[in-house]
Amino acid sequence: MATEIRVPTLGESVSEATVGTWFKKVGDAIKADEPILELETDKVTIEVPAPASGTLSEIVAAAGETVGLGALLGQIAEGAAAAAPAAAAPAAAPVQPAPAAAPVAAAAASSSASVSTMPPAPAASKMLAENSLSADQIDGSGKRGQVLKGDVIAAVARGISAPAAAPAAAPAAARGPSTVEDASREERVKMTRLRQTIAKRLKDAQNTAAMLTTYNEVDMKAVMDLRNKYKDIFEKKHGVKLGFMGFFTKAVTHALKELPAVNAEIDGTDLIYKNYCHVGVAVGTDKGLVVPIVRDADQMSIAEIEKEIGRLGKAARDGQLSMADMQGGTFTISNGGVYGSLMSSPILNAPQSGILGMHKIQERPVAIGGQVVIRPMMYLALSYDHRIVDGKEAVTFLVRVKESLEDPERLVLDL
Repeated sequence: MATEIRVPTLGESVSEATVGTWFKKVGDAIKADEPILELETDKVTIEVPAPASGTLSEIVAAAGETVGLGALLGQIAEGAAAAAPAAAAPAAAPVQPAPAAAPVAAAAASSSASVSTMPPAPAASKMLAENSLSADQIDGSGKRGQVLKGDVIAAVARGISAPAAAPAAAPAAARGPSTVEDASREERVKMTRLRQTIAKRLKDAQNTAAMLTTYNEVDMKAVMDLRNKYKDIFEKKHGVKLGFMGFFTKAVTHALKELPAVNAEIDGTDLIYKNYCHVGVAVGTDKGLVVPIVRDADQMSIAEIEKEIGRLGKAARDGQLSMADMQGGTFTISNGGVYGSLMSSPILNAPQSGILGMHKIQERPVAIGGQVVIRPMMYLALSYDHRIVDGKEAVTFLVRVKESLEDPERLVLDL
């Protein structure tokens, strides 16, 4: 008896995924709950565990194929030798006598059947339409000859053109050909679904929002002195290191309560004000930028915030973020300083109306009380949607963050 492997629930508003890597091949033994493949969604990569022990007898959805909720991915047969009959079938095939022309006829019939029985994958259909191509122009690599998105990408890269009867595709959208010398030194890699979503969302934010950035700088000496004084006691008591993100997150929640427009979003002709602070913390991973959420950060202590950021950061790097970890953010903090950035203008994480950019702490000469002194300074950047946030509100927000960080006792006393 075979056990089906199907697409699990992917999370709110996620209805499809792309099959990533299969960790097992047909014939491999599988243990229950062992990860057997990964699915790439618009937000996270999800590992699919085996629903039962046995042998992987069939892979229905190949890597690169787009699948919907509940779609069949493969099947697991009972026992270690369950795939033996399937493996033996090709060896038995040559024994069957047939006329000389039969293999050609059979191949033609098989080719015809693969085209007619399986329509192109949804992502492939969209790309076929965009390039004015038809499925019968492309050899499908999917189950029963199904044309997958990767097949279309490869065909376009080879220079396949639309049928003569169809209007010629506009050449402007295509990449210009490389020279023979350069082509051998190039590598074409398919964008992951996450990277495609990042690209689309960032461009949509630029096209939709009236985005503007305001800047300020903050003297980090008070925070650094407080951190150096208590970091050992803090780590011993709470089991987590005292970093800067706890202070910044707490300072942001204080400012959001005073300037609620920065914590709001636009929905059509309505403004939605959030009476809670779910702060997203941008984390760079080898698969792209993700923004896990510290939920109800305004109700948490600095120690609780540091613990949650630590958990989310580890989960992001290990590819273990859940959909719940990624949804519902009302404001985002991006720390380019960890990579050495001195100044940048962050792009909004739509539909949010504000994002704070942190940067490198660098010693600079500043004037204090009529004297030039050396202080550890950081530039701050607030990008905001000018459709909902006025310039006065944006500047005031950033000033409040600066005041909290330069006098961190305000965070403890909730001032």
